[in-house]
Amino acid sequence: MITSTVLTSQTLVAAVYDSAQERLQLDFCDGSRYLYYEVAPGLFHDLLAAPSKGRFFNQYIRGRLSFVKTPPET
Repeated sequence: MITSTVLTSQTLVAAVYDSAQERLQLDFCDGSRYLYYEVAPGLFHDLLAAPSKGRFFNQYIRGRLSFVKTPPET
């Protein structure tokens, strides 16, 4: 199942989570897009529930999960 969510954040614009593949795509306010691998469903739900998405990203995702930078869709 793929879940796409628009985020209210000064850092993140949107998150797309593929639960079957445990992949999380994050779109940032600066236009960059990253795809993170081996993201547990609970981590995605915690991101959505976090009062500060940017702070949560920096604390629990950045530098902790495998990722690739991908080109944004046009």
